[in-house]
Amino acid sequence: MVVRYWMKIALGSDHVGYQLKENLKEYLKELKVEYIDFGCENEKSVDYPDIG
Repeated sequence: MVVRYWMKIALGSDHVGYQLKENLKEYLKELKVEYIDFGCENEKSVDYPDIG
């Protein structure tokens, strides 16, 4: 019997963590793990509590 697990991950960051979040998204795509990106959309300075 094969057991498969379903997982969806929520991602979010401020402008400082943007590139790490983008790298993580690529890794998750390779693993075929679903995710939701809650922002931020670029490296432009943002106030994290607005995203969090």
